[in-house]
Amino acid sequence: MKKISIFKILLGLALYFISSGISYAAFNLTNLSPPYITASLLNVSPSTKAKYKVDPSVPRDQVCPLNGVKYTKQESDIYDGRRPLAVMIENSEDSRPQSGVSRADIVYEAIAEGWITRWMGIFYCNTPMENIVFAPVRSARTYFVDWVSEYDALYNHVGGAGRCNDDTVDTRAKALCQIDRFGIKDLDQFSIGFPDCYRNPDRLDHPVATEHTMVCFSENLYKIAEKRDWTNVDDKDIPWDKNFHEWQFKDNPKADERGSTNSVKITFAKGYDSYITDWNYDRESNSYKRSTGGKIHLDLETKEPLTAKNIVIQLSKITGPVDDHAHILYQTIGNGKALIFQDGKAIVGTWSKKSRIGRTNYYDNLGKEIIFTRGAIWIELVPGEDQVVY
Repeated sequence: MKKISIFKILLGLALYFISSGISYAAFNLTNLSPPYITASLLNVSPSTKAKYKVDPSVPRDQVCPLNGVKYTKQESDIYDGRRPLAVMIENSEDSRPQSGVSRADIVYEAIAEGWITRWMGIFYCNTPMENIVFAPVRSARTYFVDWVSEYDALYNHVGGAGRCNDDTVDTRAKALCQIDRFGIKDLDQFSIGFPDCYRNPDRLDHPVATEHTMVCFSENLYKIAEKRDWTNVDDKDIPWDKNFHEWQFKDNPKADERGSTNSVKITFAKGYDSYITDWNYDRESNSYKRSTGGKIHLDLETKEPLTAKNIVIQLSKITGPVDDHAHILYQTIGNGKALIFQDGKAIVGTWSKKSRIGRTNYYDNLGKEIIFTRGAIWIELVPGEDQVVY
């Protein structure tokens, strides 16, 4: 009996010390001192979003270099150690509503095959806030590669058009070949497994084809990039913004200084009404709310409409289809006309991009660089001004 009692006592002491150790470790991991930013969980389960806690009393005085939004020093300390993340997101009817687009600093929209538009979100300054869900992620195209190059960004996509040895794809449309040849910091999903990227057939309330189901997560992608030595500097210690030209930004104008251009309608391709985009101006918030195909366009994660502070319509020549895969090409390098909508006003101007890695810049009719209103910027590519009504 004594031996049994001694055993029970020793067992109890062992359990006590083990539980105390676990409690101590948990306390030290969670009980952080101000400014209360907790470490994000990496490789989270698909149903979990890792979030940082930002002290709301901390001044928001750090200007995002992409769209001018102001953040706290705690947030900028995090994104300053990263580089922008470009994510391909599709816009077919079956893919809607998409996930994560509302968190983008900048969004590019251009037609892919079948005259269906495709999006590329540029995510950077918003990334410390949460583990952003991106869906559905789709394949790369050459004109998006040219825009990725402006940011020396990480590029997340699911495959793409044309490897170098693919004779069925027009050389000019071989996105995968260009990604390799240009040394793009590639986060192709084909090299990324669960749970960083995975197919979720149940993300929407209706069944969809497999190509509409790929989901990826921002924190997971940044962790992969870090392992590949792609932080704010690359493996050669070159910062992503070494040659980056920042656009100029301004605050919201006073209510009585805002304009009365209340809507912008974009027809990307005649006969494809499901992709007609309307940006409707809300004077009170000084922002534009998006509708697509006559329906308000929501973000699946927030259940709120997609909005922007600036709408840039870049008039660019389309060539194609150029091969049997119906690939098309856009003019991305050179110059042309642009329409810029902000603060309820329309500006007729121009765009210019001198090289693949050069920044696309926008100017008014006097040749002065556009000053964007702080907030999300959507860049819409169309070939003709007759496709825009405002």
